[in-house]
Amino acid sequence: MSETTSRVEAKAPAATLRTDQSVAKNLYFGEIVEENLFPYPQMRERDRELLAPMADAIDDFLAPLAHELKQWDKDAHQPEEFIQQLRDMGLFSLIIPEEHGGLGLSNAAYARVLSQTSRHDSSVSLTIGAHSSIGMKGVLLFGTDEQKARYLPALASGEMIAAFCLTESGAGSDAASVRTTAKKNADGTWTLNGEKIWITNGGIAGLYTVFARTDSEAGKMTAFIVEAGWDGVSHGPHEDKMGIRASSTTTVSFADVIVPAENVLGGEGKGFKVAMSILNNGRTGLGGGAVGGMKTMIRLATAQAKDRKQFGKPIAEFGLIREKITQMMIDCFAAESAVWMVAHYIDSDCDDYSVEAAISKVFASEAIQRAAHEALQIAAGNGFMKEFPYEQVTRDSRILSIFEGTNEILRLYIALSGLKDVGASLSELKTAVGDIFNNPIKGFGVLSGYAGKRIRNSTGFGTDRILSKLDPALQPAAKIYEKYTVELAKAADELLRLHGKKIADEQYQLKRLGDITIELFVGLCTLSRADALQKAGNPHAAQAIRIAALHAQAAKRRMATHIRAMARNEDEERDALAGFALEQGVYPWDVI
Repeated sequence: MSETTSRVEAKAPAATLRTDQSVAKNLYFGEIVEENLFPYPQMRERDRELLAPMADAIDDFLAPLAHELKQWDKDAHQPEEFIQQLRDMGLFSLIIPEEHGGLGLSNAAYARVLSQTSRHDSSVSLTIGAHSSIGMKGVLLFGTDEQKARYLPALASGEMIAAFCLTESGAGSDAASVRTTAKKNADGTWTLNGEKIWITNGGIAGLYTVFARTDSEAGKMTAFIVEAGWDGVSHGPHEDKMGIRASSTTTVSFADVIVPAENVLGGEGKGFKVAMSILNNGRTGLGGGAVGGMKTMIRLATAQAKDRKQFGKPIAEFGLIREKITQMMIDCFAAESAVWMVAHYIDSDCDDYSVEAAISKVFASEAIQRAAHEALQIAAGNGFMKEFPYEQVTRDSRILSIFEGTNEILRLYIALSGLKDVGASLSELKTAVGDIFNNPIKGFGVLSGYAGKRIRNSTGFGTDRILSKLDPALQPAAKIYEKYTVELAKAADELLRLHGKKIADEQYQLKRLGDITIELFVGLCTLSRADALQKAGNPHAAQAIRIAALHAQAAKRRMATHIRAMARNEDEERDALAGFALEQGVYPWDVI
């Protein structure tokens, strides 16, 4: 590996967040943006005052409906009277500003609400979340004053429920392949034609944020605000899904729909920017929901482990059961730490948090699936039975690593985003890398960055001044992240020099870089939160420090494996075997 990036450099401490800096992207330069991680952010006071009664009200509302929620999952339907109760509780108004009839919660508080609803039922969270996180988020972020005045009050009351219409058949992660078209008419209106698939809230929405191809000088995709009641707008039947069955998922079709000029959202040709901004800004809802589900799994698993006896004693006394519970606790704490750090970046108007948002989504979505798997395993045979909640959570959580960007695409996005700025600093690669990053992954948008960064020259690895204000008990864990920040920067530099403009094709290596980046950012968030709890005198701070230390040791082993595999791996053999399987189309061996 090149020695060009052989030290970690932490930014000088500052009193305020550096809103112009991305923590994750700076890792690729061997830098830890310390002031963007420490101290761990606190919920703003107004939100804290609102959240306690809201959490209690949600529990009081949903807990008595446990039997009905289970039946609605079986029936694949949420009754209209239940949707009306969600309206009455104000759960469609969470992030809409008060001047438009909403509660005006921060992204952090909003994620906490979805964490609470997800303790009871994922479909409830999805109905609320698809409306707020993505359905109407475009109006909030990009709407004109007139658009906001026209639509936000109805969206806040739930009179209009919103849905996000991007995905099409053959255009999932490859959103650049959308075939829905919008043609501009002489009077300035647009004629919209096409079909969107797998649209959450599709059957109950009154407003759709629709993305369509507009081949013009202004750009190839444009976002539109489309009302469900307009001529030519229709939706298909409720999809029969594996999980989140009660939430509405349908196709939505547009047949010669006339869209007024004033319903263009974010400007003609700006559809990619609008779509990616919505997805990045809305990821805290998904992460918050995953954390809530994990907390329920931990509660159920610990109760089961204490109550069930085998060989004359509770299974909670067996090491392999304790190992599962420990990992569930570590995953939940780490996911929660990362999700609320990203919410802090969003609420603080940071310029670029796209990579951090992607990291929180990947980690949280996979952590809830691990938790569901282990909780079901602890419940053993009961876990497999529908009368118990484990199998539903297992089904419901599976979608989280697929929608709002598959985790495979997001891992590539994480790595390519970091490499973009490293590549721009290598003068011999400027032209080639610029060509690559114009469209590294179709439909996952333009990878934003900042110009003028230069990889630091080697002056040695100075760890004594990095993260030096952490509690002493956390220093060993901090040194792990400091070391592998250096290793990430060295690996990024070496891979770009080795592969040049072909780096975008090296998906095995990109995945390794992405996974190391995830480990570093999530680990640093976990350190920050544990440190804050210790300094605040939290009664459980010692256990938080234990979690941070255990998480760091496991991350160290995983990162070491990834670094070794950069140079010594079986990628070509794996690729050859995949080629054989694809050519055969079947598994060719048998024992007879």
